[in-house]
Amino acid sequence: MIKTDIIIIGAGPVGLFTIFEAGLLKLKCHLIDSLPQPGGQCSEIYPKKPIYDIPGFPSILAGDLVDNLMEQAAPFKPGFTLGEAASTIEKVADDKFIVTTDKGTQHEAPIVMIAGGLGVFEPRKPPVENLEVYEDKGVEYIIKDPEFYRGKECVIAGGGDSALDWAIFLTDKKIASKVTLVHRRSSFRGHLDSVQKVMDLAGEGKINLLTDREVVGIGGDGKVENVVIKHKTEGETVLATDHFIPLFGLKPSLGPIADWGLEIEKNAITVDTKDYSTNIPGIYAIGDVNTYEGKLKLILCGFHEGTIAVQSAFARIHPDKKNILKYTTVNGVTGF
Repeated sequence: MIKTDIIIIGAGPVGLFTIFEAGLLKLKCHLIDSLPQPGGQCSEIYPKKPIYDIPGFPSILAGDLVDNLMEQAAPFKPGFTLGEAASTIEKVADDKFIVTTDKGTQHEAPIVMIAGGLGVFEPRKPPVENLEVYEDKGVEYIIKDPEFYRGKECVIAGGGDSALDWAIFLTDKKIASKVTLVHRRSSFRGHLDSVQKVMDLAGEGKINLLTDREVVGIGGDGKVENVVIKHKTEGETVLATDHFIPLFGLKPSLGPIADWGLEIEKNAITVDTKDYSTNIPGIYAIGDVNTYEGKLKLILCGFHEGTIAVQSAFARIHPDKKNILKYTTVNGVTGF
């Protein structure tokens, strides 16, 4: 039995920063994550993707952000159970919870903070015949390391931020030898700045932009060599390429968390914005996994939610102690 003050389910950026905020209050944390390393999606899906909305960092790679958060948390000696998914939660005596993983590891604490991001997820796949045949042979649903595409011809499909951002990145950094962006509509769902940037690059001949079209077929001997692109009225054309990257987002699911008796709304956990507590006293939800009026799914908002939640957790763990906010600029950071 692993015993701690706070069990954090999810070792993404929000969970990692919560270690720091809890540590300032002398609260010990243990994190559970189904992925084999800390960092969540930032490590698993886009470690080399730049993030632009972290205060103090005009731009920082997702993987570097995770490294910094781990360094920031290090003085507080967090524990980790990695490669195991939180499966069940049980309320026991003394107002404590036992969280058991799918591999049977048990954890006990008076506080549980769910920082599971989007939860369990899988990519949304386009209805292209034989798509699975070419998976990992030129078809990728996420971009982990852009250097993998160095000097290659790439066809990206999608109309959201991910498709736009990666088309811009692979072009601007002169990584791919050719980038084609295919979207089934003439308008995009992404940020206006990104849309304009793609339009500008297309106007300069740096991105091959194909709208009102979609990829309907893949060809190649053992690996992707071409894709079939269909226009709404003009019919089909074949385009040579080394990679087909459909970026249509992820299908999130709360997984076992949905069966824990928490109030769920639209696949997210409802919380009280006073302290981001759930309907079960002692359980909090922070980051993308929660929902409330005005919710913004941004990492920096998750940082705020975790900060407020640990203040509430301190009051539950130490009801007889008065917590006086101490500023790190005055007191510094003292670990365990």
